[in-house]
Amino acid sequence: MASTKTYTAIFVALMALSTTQAAVEWLGLLEENYWPILGVILVLSSLKAMAVAGWFMHLREEPRSVTYVALTGLVGVLALTAGASYSII
Repeated sequence: MASTKTYTAIFVALMALSTTQAAVEWLGLLEENYWPILGVILVLSSLKAMAVAGWFMHLREEPRSVTYVALTGLVGVLALTAGASYSII
């Protein structure tokens, strides 16, 4: 089990990633360069999902097969997000 200091550091990192993602969207960068900025947002979202799954859902201590099932879900979400964003334009 990780310490409170570790969970606090992960929380701060998640807040920083969320703030960065919101700032990118709020500044209107998505309207100017859609595909590169969408890539940045997807990377930030993936990092946040991995941090939550790894530490708060304790996937780091699970057998690798459980981690692969979770990663398969992540790949599916990314594929659906990319497909939905493609149909928007």
